[in-house]
Amino acid sequence: MPIINGTVLFNKENHGDGLKKALELKPQEIIMEIRESGLKGRGGAGFPTGTKWMLAAAAISEKKFVICNADEGEPGTFKDRVLLDEYTRLVFEGMIIAGYAIGASKGYVYLRGEYRYLLNKLKSEIDKMYSENQLGNNILGSNFHFDIEIRLGSGAYVCGEESALIESLEGHRGEPRNRPPYPVNTGFMGYPTIVNNVETFAAVPVIIFKGAEWFEKIGTDRSKGTKLISVSGDCEKPGVYEVPFGTTINEMLEMVAAKDTKAVQIGGASGICVPKSEFGRNISFEDVSTGGSIIIFNKDRDMLQVLKNFMEFFVEESCGQCTPCRIGNIKLLEGVQMIERGECSMSYLKELIELGKTMQIASKCGLGQSSPNPFIAIMTHFENEIFTQW
Repeated sequence: MPIINGTVLFNKENHGDGLKKALELKPQEIIMEIRESGLKGRGGAGFPTGTKWMLAAAAISEKKFVICNADEGEPGTFKDRVLLDEYTRLVFEGMIIAGYAIGASKGYVYLRGEYRYLLNKLKSEIDKMYSENQLGNNILGSNFHFDIEIRLGSGAYVCGEESALIESLEGHRGEPRNRPPYPVNTGFMGYPTIVNNVETFAAVPVIIFKGAEWFEKIGTDRSKGTKLISVSGDCEKPGVYEVPFGTTINEMLEMVAAKDTKAVQIGGASGICVPKSEFGRNISFEDVSTGGSIIIFNKDRDMLQVLKNFMEFFVEESCGQCTPCRIGNIKLLEGVQMIERGECSMSYLKELIELGKTMQIASKCGLGQSSPNPFIAIMTHFENEIFTQW
């Protein structure tokens, strides 16, 4: 599936140019360029990439690691799959540049188990890069050495969280770690580690080649650059789009030829459900943030069934480590089932919404903190529709 709607960042014409330029710079110059660009994590969390790299670079250690989070498990997200398949070099070049910047000599791609079919292609590309002296010893005539290895996940949603991913990579059960310490100080095998999303790494060589000033002119004041979005659901033109931050939901719906849209789930199951009255809001870190998933629902969709589907997913995917997530998601799903049977009072619904807010604060990791989002949003915006069905 090709990326459509332009190639502002992601194209195949400049493969190698960003890496070559990066190796001519000092590591600290690369970090400052990434910081000045305003690049933030494209997996959804939005942590400043330059800051993460600076902290890892400052850590004193005999070993450091770079990890590419390719565990694209958020429902409705498939843009990383496109990058890995069609723009493989950009991703690997971004990892190499990151390794050079922080002083790491080894990188891992943590590949979603369902993407196993891409494994041979990715390994073939790595072999080509070794043969072209873009991986291995003295890359492109420099004194820098870097290797990339691919590891397969096993389909656990929680491993999208960086510390759970590291636990899995070490051969343990995928469960979030207590923080601090953070991976930039104590990560893979106890060494300083940076974990970035596929899209984040793919953007790095383009930024280095074209410059931070070029990049930071795209988007909004607080959300620089473009964002890849995976659009699915009730529209005529689903697919992967590259849009500048600041694009409104209305503009996105027009772009994908969506009609009679009632709601848009932005950020996947763990995101928020935006009603028609708020389609003027924009895709950005300061307004409606997303790791890339956009699911469109038209007027014929039953929002209670949509919510039930999401809550069943979270009950299944919770690692069970912390009580707010382990028990809370079950209680929210039971509430949805009570509504289906006509047994849920308005007072109890309010208690469930308060439970969801508590989960957002008390859960250990992003899964439990974000899993109540669809419940709170759908019950808030579509309460009248849901309860008139009784």
